Amino acid sequence: QKHKIMIGLTMNYYSAGLCLGLLVSVVTGFAPPLLSAVSHRSAAASRTQQQQLYSSILSVTLDKPLGLLLEEMEEGAAKGVKVQELVEGGSALTSDYKDQLVGLKLSSVQGESVVAAMFDDVMEKIIDAPSPVTIDFEVEEAGAAEKVAVAEAEPEFSVGTTVTIKVLQEGKPDMDIDAQVGDNLRLTLLENDVELYRGLKKKLGNCGGGGQCTFCAIEMTDTTGWGERSDYEDDKIGKKLGPDARMACLNNIQGPATVRTL
Repeated sequence: QKHKIMIGLTMNYYSAGLCLGLLVSVVTGFAPPLLSAVSHRSAAASRTQQQQLYSSILSVTLDKPLGLLLEEMEEGAAKGVKVQELVEGGSALTSDYKDQLVGLKLSSVQGESVVAAMFDDVMEKIIDAPSPVTIDFEVEEAGAAEKVAVAEAEPEFSVGTTVTIKVLQEGKPDMDIDAQVGDNLRLTLLENDVELYRGLKKKLGNCGGGGQCTFCAIEMTDTTGWGERSDYEDDKIGKKLGPDARMACLNNIQGPATVRTL
């Protein structure tokens, strides 16, 4: 029997402070009473969505509760999970891509691949992820890409292609990074010892890739194959940092580019 899961996040305020309760309900063939309870509690939750389609990957950033029912691709096998159903009260159901998410396989959570992960491992990554959480989905059919209508032209670089990210840092030699299309830009920079968070404020106050603090913002030029900056980024950093700025945590690599740390 295939397992399904819904991730729900509820907040209860007490005089002593904020109590954050994480509700995880596992459904095996029926919907338990907890499902409707989570939906009602989360109805007023704020929703932030940033979507971007590149190559065969659909990247969606959503607030918790996600309202996703997931099931194994193959029972008991480390072959990942797919979306079985969207649940009322979750942010996925209010996404512009709600009609495309059902049936899609999860590719990564916060830039970490879950393509060949066990069901429990995928759940752990989602639970531990901040809110909002960025989840990449595999878009297998050309028709799905046409439905979301993000881009009319075929992408220049397929997922997994090696491209060069040139990094410019103040007071340091320029660096060329061999990166993979589809990998998260923030994680790629950090893994190559790029000082993305300069100064004590950024080091201590960054949100860990949750898309909130804007401290991972970089200036991006000389790009090839990259789509337009998202509306979410425009609102967060557009006026303050200019048209070439992007939030590294919200961008997966789409092609070669020159990146300047800020």
